[in-house]
Amino acid sequence: MIEPVARTNTDASIAYLDGPRLARALRAGIARLLADQERLNKINVYPVPDGDTGTNLALTVQAVLAVVSGEVPQHIGRLLIRVADAALDGARGNSGAILAQCLQGMADHAEKLPRLEAAAFSEAMQAGATYAREAMSEPVEGTILTVLDAFAAAINETHDSGATDLAVLFDTALERSRVALAKTTSQLDALRKAGVVDAGAAGLVDLLEGIAALMHDGADGDPAALTAALEDLAPEMAAGEAIDLRYRYCTECLVTGSAISRRKLREDVTELGNSLVLAGSHAKMRVHIHTNEPERVFERARRHGTVSGEKADDMSRQQDLAHAEHRSVVITTDTAGDVPDDELERLNIYMTPVRVHFGSKSYLDKVTISAEELYHRLRTEPEAATTSQPAPGDFRRQFEYLKSHYRDVVSIHVTSRASGTWQAAKNVADSLEGGERIHVVDSLTASLGQGLLVIDAAEAAQAGYDGDAVVARIGKMMPLTQTYCVLRELEYGVRGGRVNKRVKTIADLLRLTPVLGLRDGLVKPAGVIFSRRDVIPKFARFLLKRIDPEKTYRVAIGHADCEPDAVLLRELIEAAVPNRHQLIFTRIGTALGVHAGPSALVVSFQEYVPPSIPGQ
Repeated sequence: MIEPVARTNTDASIAYLDGPRLARALRAGIARLLADQERLNKINVYPVPDGDTGTNLALTVQAVLAVVSGEVPQHIGRLLIRVADAALDGARGNSGAILAQCLQGMADHAEKLPRLEAAAFSEAMQAGATYAREAMSEPVEGTILTVLDAFAAAINETHDSGATDLAVLFDTALERSRVALAKTTSQLDALRKAGVVDAGAAGLVDLLEGIAALMHDGADGDPAALTAALEDLAPEMAAGEAIDLRYRYCTECLVTGSAISRRKLREDVTELGNSLVLAGSHAKMRVHIHTNEPERVFERARRHGTVSGEKADDMSRQQDLAHAEHRSVVITTDTAGDVPDDELERLNIYMTPVRVHFGSKSYLDKVTISAEELYHRLRTEPEAATTSQPAPGDFRRQFEYLKSHYRDVVSIHVTSRASGTWQAAKNVADSLEGGERIHVVDSLTASLGQGLLVIDAAEAAQAGYDGDAVVARIGKMMPLTQTYCVLRELEYGVRGGRVNKRVKTIADLLRLTPVLGLRDGLVKPAGVIFSRRDVIPKFARFLLKRIDPEKTYRVAIGHADCEPDAVLLRELIEAAVPNRHQLIFTRIGTALGVHAGPSALVVSFQEYVPPSIPGQ
């Protein structure tokens, strides 16, 4: 049993930690570590004397500093999630990766807790120490791991002794950590010969010392040093680290298996990028790497187990945003909405990828599987393709990032009557601090229809609409947007379970070509072409009967993998619809393509209503 450190009557007790208290504590600890960066570099002799441990730890905690220096949630679990994500993205060197993994363990344990009292804090620290040790295939004593274990063990023992004051727990554990740090000199030959303590362990104690100074005398650390650290962060670390932009995607996945070899996994993926972090155990390993080839990372990871939780954040776009001035409204959507790349760039639209599955293989739509590859696989894979909504973590990262740069986020999603994507996005937005600034909209359509609503909303945002006005605008444009798809290959719908096999049998027997429409959020029969010949001009005539030649339209024409047919359809529509505000020509993605097949053609018309600045 450990004896708690005695405290004076002037020391304030701490009953719990919440988000703001944790943020203040981390700022104080980070300030102390940053101030000691040069000394840590000088005493860095293990595992190799390359003199960069101080720098690596500084880069790791600077990523955290960006999170805890602004508005933070009251809910400590939500803040820990942000802190852990930032630490993992910023982690450098062995010590940085271990610290990031410790924070990940704390976040996973406490993510649902609004605050940490003594028992929960003790359990979270134990989880953090366990995660950190599991990050190393061969843990070495006399390093940051040893001090972290000592700190967590002392917290646990002191709490078991009956202490419930977090300040008492912390002071006692800090004293144990100082002792453990001093012993590192004798635990490793390299440290003994150099007469120094382990640099990574010393950096951890710096962090703890800064927190202790805050508890005892309110010392937040040097404000000038923190300001300078944040200024240093802007060109180097913000939104994906400027010095690292030869690799575009911050890529991550989870590998689960029975006997994952860290060495073999590292050998397989290391050549694909840099900033590689492998954290976990032989049964579960998290891969984090900056790369230009996310799918190759996932493909090689699949050699070692089942891959899940794939993400690939575009650091180029993140950095552009991080260094731009604060804006008012941003539009984001999911990849079920077909928006051409040039429109995404023109209107600064963000997308969260839907997941595409072929049997046990999963892909991020338009990130790790292109439209060309999607349709090639539809033709050649024996398994039927399916789609699923983005994971909650995908939405959380997107929303947290965007709301830190914009006053309002408007997130427009594929119809809720055919997908759970809208509900998943709404659930995440509702759970976030500041979630009232995230407007999650059910488009009640998909594919090009969803895309046109997204484009119109982004133009309204550029015209000066606030979030509420953009949402009202979307509601106005919904009934003015109509979408149709000609279905020439019913077998894909049958394979995916969206078309009854008897319908295909009847259509084949009578040589019918169905036309589907998106109405009231559902895909419904809209008509039939009584032929399998000359389908394109007949489809064009079908479409032209449904628009008013006196009105102006935004028109979108899309094809799955049949561009020559789409070109003919475009020519026919261009000749018959002179009043066009815009004509978009693109390849469609998963929303309809997976079920309609490679020969699908989709057309959407939207009456054009020029956006006017609200209030004028």
